[in-house]
Amino acid sequence: MANEKIKILIIEDESALIYALRAKFAASGFDPTITLNGELALELAEKEKFDIILLDLLLPKLNGFEVLSRFRERPKTKSLPIIVFSNLDSEEDRKRAKELGATEYLMKAQTSLDEVIKIVKGLVK
Repeated sequence: MANEKIKILIIEDESALIYALRAKFAASGFDPTITLNGELALELAEKEKFDIILLDLLLPKLNGFEVLSRFRERPKTKSLPIIVFSNLDSEEDRKRAKELGATEYLMKAQTSLDEVIKIVKGLVK
């Protein structure tokens, strides 16, 4: 992937964060695609090829747990690294996300965008 940009699918519905994530990932050499809800994310992931997914859990239409579960059932996204990036901080939510196949679980309030970029780069080397 030396010259190719890493394609990341960002599933987030918080507008201020969307702009920050898009700008930060683009500036860091990624090719970010943003979608606002789980249904669109599932459709996009069938049509396009992504290298990694950043997934919020609190989403309209389908919640992030359901989206994560469906990604893991599909051949195209089954083995992709999926990072949950959420404000949900309970041990139960973390456990459920891991059981459903999350590669990482990051708390929005405790993780800077620089840290997110570093973690994503580490997962797609």
